Amino acid sequence: MRVIESALPEVKILEPRVFGDDRGFFLESWNRRLFAELDLPTEFAQDNHSRSQRHVLRGLHYQLRQPQGKLVRVVRGAVFDVAVDLRRSSSNFGRWAGFELSEENKRMAWIPPGFAHGFLVLSESADFLYKATEFYAPEHERSVLWNDPAIGIAWPLAGAEPLLSGKDRAGLPLAEAEVYS
Repeated sequence: MRVIESALPEVKILEPRVFGDDRGFFLESWNRRLFAELDLPTEFAQDNHSRSQRHVLRGLHYQLRQPQGKLVRVVRGAVFDVAVDLRRSSSNFGRWAGFELSEENKRMAWIPPGFAHGFLVLSESADFLYKATEFYAPEHERSVLWNDPAIGIAWPLAGAEPLLSGKDRAGLPLAEAEVYS
């Protein structure tokens, strides 16, 4: 597995070795021994799968308590995936990293605890899988406003309006959001 640095040092893009032939392909998406060698998590609490249509934007989500690290990947379609550093003590506080994850590039990303996470669907639809290091705790979930100019994420919307949940429309600007110390 190749580790690719992102714009944020703690957020890693992971490129698995893909073995393919005329029948299809095989890849190893997670291996406890290899992840330990790469200093990545080896314990996860739950796996999640979401399907979304084109222009759905989910995020920017995080849990203030029980913060989740997420190992994310796309098995159908393509998304623009984003992480935002919400650790006030970090020199990268409020900065973001964005990259494409797709069934074609087969890349994954590690989003550590302390970061908000979101994605925009670029294809007709996308199946998005993620392993989380902590259980989902809705009472601790928060959302930062997806288009907060203080963060300045360059979402590749090409003039389209994103499809948002009520929770994501009600996200708070970074200046008003509860964040990590």
